[in-house]
Amino acid sequence: MATGRTHRPATRSRGIPEATVARLPLYLRALTALSERSVPTVSSEELAAAAGVNSAKLRKDFSYLGSYGTRGVGYDVEYLVYQISRELGLTQDWPVVIVGIGNLGAALANYGGFASRGFRVAALIDADPAMAGKPVAGIPVQHTDDLERIIDENGVSIGVIATPAGAAQPVCDRLVAAGVTSILNFAPTVLSVPDGVDVRKVDLSIELQILAFHEQRKAGEEAEAQAGAAAPAERGNDGKGPDGDVPAVMPA
Repeated sequence: MATGRTHRPATRSRGIPEATVARLPLYLRALTALSERSVPTVSSEELAAAAGVNSAKLRKDFSYLGSYGTRGVGYDVEYLVYQISRELGLTQDWPVVIVGIGNLGAALANYGGFASRGFRVAALIDADPAMAGKPVAGIPVQHTDDLERIIDENGVSIGVIATPAGAAQPVCDRLVAAGVTSILNFAPTVLSVPDGVDVRKVDLSIELQILAFHEQRKAGEEAEAQAGAAAPAERGNDGKGPDGDVPAVMPA
């Protein structure tokens, strides 16, 4: 089986848009669930609904993969699972290092989804000397002093940063210098990286703030609706305003 350092995904060379790439894992998750239920085929409408996109967008995305389905039958589930997995590079072994083994880093180390998607946690790294040698998810934690050696020996090209914000950029710089070309950043800070290095940022606080915005907006809309429903009751039965002449709200 190929390893991460010897192969790069072919999506860019094939001209697949980044927005499509971002949706491929959603399709794969929905298809995997269908596969586990032994569903042989699925229509674009059914798969789109399961993935949370519209069917026209799904068909356009799949056209970049050269998959068009069969009229009246739909898409072959198992073939699509293989095709998307291959396109995402999940048919290979991707060794990953996690740097920062606090509560979040330990939770990531224990996450079973890595192995099921082709990602192997090759090493856990932390700056605290007291953590060295302690097993987390069955893997002994190693000190950051050995970071470069660990990356080289394991052929790592993907690094996960789960450190405090202040330590994230120095860790990132060391990862990049050691040959890591893709970084998943959980630290609450923006990382600066050179061209050729991909960074995906996961910020739980930002996601919660976005949800808070939507909750506030929904509460405001509900209050407006309630106010609108109560307004007619304040008028007389003839629909006139409080002075009996002009409606309280002029028609548009």
